[in-house]
Amino acid sequence: MNILFIMNKFNLCLLSISIILTGCANPSAQQGVYNPEVVITDDITQSLEPLFVVAFGSCSDENKPQPMLDRAVDQNPDVFVYLGDNIYGDTYDMSELKEKYDQLRSKPEFVRLWQATQVQATWDDHDYGWNDMGRHYTKKVESEQLFLDAWQIPESSERRQRPGIYGDQRYVVERLDGAEITIQLIILDSRYFRDDLTSKKNPNAPDSYYNVPIKNDYAPTTSPDSTLLGNSQWTWVEQRLREPADVRIIASSIQFGHTYNGWESWTNLPHERARMLSLIKETGANGVVFISGDVHWGEISKLDISKDEVMQAYGAPPSLYPIYDVTSSGITQEWYNVEPNGHRVGHVVRQNNVGLIELYEIENDIILRMSLLDLEGRPVIHDVPLSKLRH
Repeated sequence: MNILFIMNKFNLCLLSISIILTGCANPSAQQGVYNPEVVITDDITQSLEPLFVVAFGSCSDENKPQPMLDRAVDQNPDVFVYLGDNIYGDTYDMSELKEKYDQLRSKPEFVRLWQATQVQATWDDHDYGWNDMGRHYTKKVESEQLFLDAWQIPESSERRQRPGIYGDQRYVVERLDGAEITIQLIILDSRYFRDDLTSKKNPNAPDSYYNVPIKNDYAPTTSPDSTLLGNSQWTWVEQRLREPADVRIIASSIQFGHTYNGWESWTNLPHERARMLSLIKETGANGVVFISGDVHWGEISKLDISKDEVMQAYGAPPSLYPIYDVTSSGITQEWYNVEPNGHRVGHVVRQNNVGLIELYEIENDIILRMSLLDLEGRPVIHDVPLSKLRH
């Protein structure tokens, strides 16, 4: 059963000092890249509180200090979402995997986060159990139970009633006039059901993909029988998208909105990516934004199907509104050989980072402020009116 959290914007425990600590009222003062689709002026934001704040991150080595978690707590988020590689297990020994979860949970930065806000989580390959593994990981059942216990998923949760760790939460906040806004958090499982990917070394792998050379580890899998989410999870996703909500944040451990680069992502299974986009259109789901991790750098991607020949070729609807994907990685990990991304908004964050999505009410519209934070400021900020994320 999902938990419904009712929050008033004047609830001092959750929201009243958020704007003071985030410093989001003055993006120019952050000395970062500010790419608004609507300009929020400094004098307006200085008088506002965010209606709701989602913080998120990924790629957290349990052996390293984690000051980015303190950075996240300082933003007073209403929920923090772990997007996978939350520990680096890489083992078939479940006692070792449990020890690493225990090590993470004992870190002072994690304890502060856990005590400060609600924490939600999905997994990626390294906390699932082994690098790049999907449904053929032989310890996935045991690993699932460790995950559910480590993140203290209630015994009554549907996540404990079926295979896979996907789940959802709903939050309700009040607008200035007292009307309610529903935020839906959809947490995907990109590991438990995923078929094997097509290795670049596979003799049947193509040399290029829509005029882009195949590189790094993987070529896109063109077989329509291959799945990322599996039938049961796809059915569940459709059911969730048909539920009423104003803002829908879809948490995926791997990137969704970028252009192909040969690493693990939704671009390796383009028919599954097109299926998600088509489902968003068919269900009439408004306000969809993805958050993702995995890659050890931070960036914001904007997927405009009307300009994407690959997704159109796979049947994705060109009339769908733009789909944003805010990638935050990593909490402790870095990767300086960043791949090109034709969908990138602003620039790359190579330092440790966490992500934020904040909701503001301005002139009868809800503004989604998407940003990435490092230890020094907000290198990337992008504002989008919710009215532009509608069918």
